[in-house]
Amino acid sequence: MEQEAWQVLIVEDDQRLAELTRDYLQGNGLRVNIEGDGAMAVARIIAEQPDLVILDLMLPGEDGLSICRRVRDRYDGPILMLTARTDDSDQIQGLDMGADDFVCKPVHPRVLLARIHALLRRNETAEAKSEIKSEEKTRRLVFGPLIVDNALREAWLQGSSIELTSAEFDLLWLLVANAGRILSREEIFTALRGFGYDGQDRSIDVRISRIRPKIGDDPIHPRLIKTIRSKGYLFVPEAAQDPTCYVLNY
Repeated sequence: MEQEAWQVLIVEDDQRLAELTRDYLQGNGLRVNIEGDGAMAVARIIAEQPDLVILDLMLPGEDGLSICRRVRDRYDGPILMLTARTDDSDQIQGLDMGADDFVCKPVHPRVLLARIHALLRRNETAEAKSEIKSEEKTRRLVFGPLIVDNALREAWLQGSSIELTSAEFDLLWLLVANAGRILSREEIFTALRGFGYDGQDRSIDVRISRIRPKIGDDPIHPRLIKTIRSKGYLFVPEAAQDPTCYVLNY
């Protein structure tokens, strides 16, 4: 039986751009709907539960950041945010609100399609993994007071639940599952998104900066998740045994 095409909702007030994007994506096998009013977007995302949302940052009625924040706990699918601005603060805020990827306009349709496919594949893989009951796969990793459970997709620090977005958990699990080994940005991008690092995307760095304080690491002088210059990131399991890593209240 042929798999049903993925459903995408474009939230974009530029009608011509939205229609051109829809036509291109539909021509490449996706089912696409359009919503041009930010005030209506939240209700549609929650009610329709599309496989992916393309969310413009600047919208009439309600901006994309607010929409992302409001739907994130009621919508599990990936959110790809678009903006015409190049300010890093937009990307940081978007990722902080729960966006899974961030693309600056104008974006080549083929690049947009590649990002969409990578997000959809990653989400589909995560869902499939959550349904697998294999005892061969590690389900929970414990590093002193830090516990990360891949079956429940939850983490705890000193017995308290850590609030992580889906993308943050994926990155944290990748790091702890490879504790003691340096992961290059290329490896991280390929593992989480399905395509290589372009040398400019800062989303992984932003997520690392968000994860560190949540797991009790020092954002200024990190000891748990270390940045290895010109190489990538390293989760240091030995540091998790040191109680001085967890003295700050976050």
